[in-house]
Amino acid sequence: MTEKKDFSSIILLCLLALIWGTSFILIKKGLVVFSGGEVGAMRVAFASIFVLPIALTKLKGLTATDYKKLLLSGMIGIFIPSFLFSFAQTKIDSSIAGVMNSLTPIWTMIIGAILFSQRFRGLAIVGTMIGFGGTVILIMANAENSLGRFSGYALFVVAATFLYGSNLNLIKYKIPHLRSLTITVVSVMLLGPFALIYLLGFTEFIPKLMGEEGAWKAFGFIAILGLMSTAVATVIFNKLVKTNSPLFASSVTYLIPIVAVMWGVLDGENLYLGHYIGMVLIIGGVYLANRKK
Repeated sequence: MTEKKDFSSIILLCLLALIWGTSFILIKKGLVVFSGGEVGAMRVAFASIFVLPIALTKLKGLTATDYKKLLLSGMIGIFIPSFLFSFAQTKIDSSIAGVMNSLTPIWTMIIGAILFSQRFRGLAIVGTMIGFGGTVILIMANAENSLGRFSGYALFVVAATFLYGSNLNLIKYKIPHLRSLTITVVSVMLLGPFALIYLLGFTEFIPKLMGEEGAWKAFGFIAILGLMSTAVATVIFNKLVKTNSPLFASSVTYLIPIVAVMWGVLDGENLYLGHYIGMVLIIGGVYLANRKK
């Protein structure tokens, strides 16, 4: 039973990496027409619409406290990061955003240690420092293989990964009694009204969709993003969190950079020596931070 469970978890982990690794190029394609805020809101709105029929069947037995925790989980694990990644990718390549997403396990460890009494180890501290050092190199690297101007937009990705790490611990330690499917569909459903109000009331989404060339194509990319990268992937991810440790679930970010970089290169993005150095340091730091004795 244990071997079957481990094998199924690994399969889910790889599937999740493929879906999430593709999300960065989908965001990039959506940004061809729509703004960062519009892409973020559309992503959440689509996901909310897709899960609504299932979510309505999962409401029975939920308490007011459950709703508050699920809304909080959705906000910090889905809603805000969706906007942050979209804003970041208006200025940084999709492949770089995908690699920086690898900071999630480090934040998971730090938050778990501070708020949930998980123990720090010397190797974990070293790995954390290496990972953050790699992040600085990655976002300052340029075509001349030297360190250039710090890209402030990359901080949006850092903030998003911090929120991902926070949500991982929230799900594992504060919502242990709910099934992963319930957590996902109800939290995404609760986000829908916020996304739609912002999208329809505070953006130029409708005029762009009706009048700009390529808008419907970009619309389709974001629809796929909302369905797969937000709705389906979050179900898989929360299942991994519930059945394994938060760090095992967050280790999907070892694989995401491979998929993200592959799509970025196929789409014509350029990677330079500094980028590769940063990638190696981030992934190596994450490995050290999560390595067991």
